[in-house]
Amino acid sequence: MTVVARADLETLLRTRKFDRTLLDTGAPRPSATAETGLAWLDAQLGGGFPRGETSEIAGPRSSGRTGLLHAALAAATGRAEAVAIVDPLDRFDPVSAMSGGVQLEWLLWVRGPALSPGELARRARSDAHDLLGRALTSAIKASDLILQAGGFGLVVLDLADAPRHAFARMPFTTWLRLQRSLEGRNTVFLIVTREPVTRSAGGVSLRLACAAPRWQGKSDRARLFAGFDMDVHVATAHKGARGQVPGPRANTGVRGQVSGLSQAPGISRARL
Repeated sequence: MTVVARADLETLLRTRKFDRTLLDTGAPRPSATAETGLAWLDAQLGGGFPRGETSEIAGPRSSGRTGLLHAALAAATGRAEAVAIVDPLDRFDPVSAMSGGVQLEWLLWVRGPALSPGELARRARSDAHDLLGRALTSAIKASDLILQAGGFGLVVLDLADAPRHAFARMPFTTWLRLQRSLEGRNTVFLIVTREPVTRSAGGVSLRLACAAPRWQGKSDRARLFAGFDMDVHVATAHKGARGQVPGPRANTGVRGQVSGLSQAPGISRARL
């Protein structure tokens, strides 16, 4: 039996461009980063999300994941970068994103069917699983096409409301294929989930805990909700970071000018 040395195997993987599957690829390679829009988080990440890598934001509801996502989208569109959000369950709210500073004229929104938890609960279990499976499969294909097309500074796959069992049918090679489409590009691929799902060897995993509310005003009757204090654990750097993301009432002036989708011109929509 032929014995293959580890060094020879790693060389072969790099030659075939499978080196991102290695847990230890030697010395870290310099990589451009994309600022998250939050200075305290960029400091923890060494500048922001690494480009050409798959990163993730994982956290339960009310943990600040949407605020963090909006900050990243706002930062990217503020740099005049095209961004895309693949939204398999039709949860993205462009009005809320716009109030968070996202410039919608730079945004491609790929929408799936509006499958609310109530809608899925009303259907038979097998039917609901089939609907979810088709929605996620279409979202993966759309993400792959967008990554291969290039030209986007940030591509987001929002799986935050997908139930845990929906990922059980997805082979791990799915994420490897998406990372292959991302290699050599200046794109950040960001997956938003409830629990950690995947990241590439050079990506980062931000794990959020439930956020504590932050209030303004001294009187209990006159206090205003000012946002959340987020607890973020940067899994890849084995560090924890604490920072603040403004809540919806912190942008009262902006929200007062937004009354509906008609106030969000320039957004590009596509259906899965």
